[in-house]
Amino acid sequence: MAVAMVSSGSNFGLYSNLNARQLNSSAPPFICSFGFDPIHLSCAVSKRSSSSSASVFIPKASLSTTVEDGKSEEADVIPIPSVIIDQDSDPDATIVEITFGDRLGALLDTMNALKNLGLNVVKANVYLDSSGKHNKFAITRASSGRKVDDPELLEAIRLTIINNLLEYHPESSAQLAMGAAFGALTPNQTVDVDIATHVRVYDDGPDQSLLYVETADRPGLLVDLVKIVTDINIAVKSGEFDTEGLLAKAKFHVSYKGEALIKPLQMVLANSLRYFLRRPTTEEASF
Repeated sequence: MAVAMVSSGSNFGLYSNLNARQLNSSAPPFICSFGFDPIHLSCAVSKRSSSSSASVFIPKASLSTTVEDGKSEEADVIPIPSVIIDQDSDPDATIVEITFGDRLGALLDTMNALKNLGLNVVKANVYLDSSGKHNKFAITRASSGRKVDDPELLEAIRLTIINNLLEYHPESSAQLAMGAAFGALTPNQTVDVDIATHVRVYDDGPDQSLLYVETADRPGLLVDLVKIVTDINIAVKSGEFDTEGLLAKAKFHVSYKGEALIKPLQMVLANSLRYFLRRPTTEEASF
C-alpha cells in the first residue's frame, strides 16, 4: 500500500480539512550496484512475479537525449504504463514505482526532474519480473529530509513522471489518459467515467477504515480525492495512488476523530465521491 497524508492545511499524514484549491526469472537473483553522488542506484533481477483542478508546475527533463533509455525501437504491442506512489511501505520516504514493460532505462532525467521539484532521490533500484522492468525510487523533501506529505506535491511528482514518459516514450500516450491532452498519440480507447468509477469503504480495524477508489484518470485527481474526503471532516492517514494506463486507483486509510468510520458515514463518503467523480451534468435548457 501507500500515500501518507495531512493534519490540516496541505499535508498528507494525518490529513483533515485540506483546502486543496489553495494550492520469472528462475535463475538466482543477480544484484548489481552503481552509484553516483548523492544517489545510490542498485538493480536486481528478482524472482518475484506480479499478478483538478489543482494547478501544478511540472519541470521537464533535460533534452540532452532524445530517448531517455537510449532505445528508439517500438514493439508491436505497447505495454500499459504504471506509476505507483506508495506512502505505506517506508516510514521515512515516499516510494515511487514506474513500469512500462521492458522499455525503461535508468530514468536519470526523471530523477533530475524530481530534483527540480525540491526532492532528493535517496535510493533507486530496478527489478525484473514477468510484467517487465520496475524502477523504484525512494524520495524525500530536500528541505527536511522527510517523506512527501503534501498532496499537491505528490500530484506534481505523478504528473512529472507521466510527462517524462510522454516525452521520452511518445508511444506511451496511446495508453495514458494524459496522452489525449499532452501526448503525440491519442489513446486508442476511451473510458466511460460512469462505468469505470467504483468506490468502496471497508472496515480496517478499530482505528481506521480502508477507502478504495477506481476511476478514469485526469490531472489533479489525487488532490481532488483528498479534498472531497477531508471536506466532510474525515482524516486521510496514509494510502497509495496508482496510475494504470487510462485508470487511477487509490487506497486510503481514513478515520473520523481517530476511529473507524461507522456505516452511515461510510455511505456518505462513498456517495460524495461517486457524485463528484461521475460529474452529473444538467443542461441549461432544463432550468
